[in-house]
Amino acid sequence: MTNERGGKRPRVAVLFGGESPEHEVSLQSAKNVIEAVDRDRWEVALIGIDRRGRWHSADASTFLLDGSDPRRIRLGAGDRDVVLVPGAQSEIVALEAREALPAVDVVFPVLHGPLGEDGTVQGLLRLAHIPFVGPGVLGSAVGMDKDVAKRLLRDAGIAVAPFITIHRRAEAPSWEEASAELGCPVFVKPANMGSSVGVSRAGTAVDYAAALDTAFSYDSKVLLEQTIEGREIECAVIGNEEPAASVPGEIVPRHDFYSYEAKYLDDGGADLVIPADLDEETTRRVRDLSVRTFRALCCEGMARVDFFLTKDGELVVNEINTIPGFTRISMYPKLWAASGVSYAELIDRLLELALERADREASLASALDLLSSKEVVE
Repeated sequence: MTNERGGKRPRVAVLFGGESPEHEVSLQSAKNVIEAVDRDRWEVALIGIDRRGRWHSADASTFLLDGSDPRRIRLGAGDRDVVLVPGAQSEIVALEAREALPAVDVVFPVLHGPLGEDGTVQGLLRLAHIPFVGPGVLGSAVGMDKDVAKRLLRDAGIAVAPFITIHRRAEAPSWEEASAELGCPVFVKPANMGSSVGVSRAGTAVDYAAALDTAFSYDSKVLLEQTIEGREIECAVIGNEEPAASVPGEIVPRHDFYSYEAKYLDDGGADLVIPADLDEETTRRVRDLSVRTFRALCCEGMARVDFFLTKDGELVVNEINTIPGFTRISMYPKLWAASGVSYAELIDRLLELALERADREASLASALDLLSSKEVVE
C-alpha cells in the first residue's frame, strides 16, 4: 500500500492536549511526533485541545510554549477555534469564519488519559469517517479501564495481579480487610487514568485512607491491587490483523514505584534498560504474551504492554497503554528504535496502519447498504 492518495501527500491532523490530568504529557509527546513526521510523504496540520475541551487550529511555530521544559510546557494560543462536523463528508470547520479547513486524510491522536485515550475521541472520529492511529473505540475503552482489562485478561488465561474493585468511597473495605486479602503494601489506583496519575502505595491505615481520597478524586471507580515483587518489563506492539512485538525493555525505578514524576519530570527517576537483560526464552515469552494481550483487549495499531517478571519467572501483566508516550524518554519509540525501526519509520507505519484499517472497514457492507439491498429484493 502507498500513502499517496489522489496524487498528493495525505494530510495528517495531529491532535493533542486535552482535558485530562495528562495534558502536559500529551504536549511533550505531540512535539516529538510532529518533529518526526516525514514531510516529504505527509502534510501536517496541528489541532490543539485546551483544558476546557475547545479545539484550536495551531501554527507549527507557536503551538507550544516552553516546549523544552516538561515542568512549564503549555499549549500556545491557536490561530482559530475549530470543530469537527461528523457525517459522510466530514469537515473541520473554523467557527468564526464558518468555513471548512482543508480535508484531513488521517488523524494521529496524541492524547493521554480520559477524553482522549478512552474511546471518546475515537468514537467521534468513527462518526466522522476519518481514519485514526491506534485502537478503535472498544480497544481504547477497554485498555483505559483497568478493572475491565484485568477481567478480560484473567478470562483469557493471562496472569494479572489480584485486585479489588470499588465503585464508591463508602464501600471501600477497611485497611485490615484490604491488607488481609491483598497483603501489604497495597496499590490504590483510579480505574481510568494513566501515567500513574492518582496512584498511591499504602502501607498503613493512614496511608490507605489518603490513597482512597486521592484515587476517588480522579475517578468514580478505584482498584486496590496486590503488590507484585518483580522486575518491570515493557514491550511495544504494532499492527492490525498481524501485530508484532518489539524487543523488551526494563524500567528500573529509583523510587518506591514508577510515578508520574519519574516518568515525565525527573530525568533521574528511573533507568531504562533497552533491550532488557533477559534470556532468549523469557524474551520470547514477553513478546508472545504482549501480542496475546494486545489481541485479547481488542487492540489495533499500537500499544505498549507492561509486565512484572517475578523471581519465579512468572510474567504478570500490569496494564496496557493504547496511546503510549512519545516523549523524549518514552519507552514505546525507544523500544522500536532498538528493534531497528527509526522514529520516522515508526510514525509512517502507524499512519499507514490507520489508512489500511479504514480501507478494510470501508469494504464492509454498511447498515444502509444492507437495508437498500433488502428493499430491492422485496
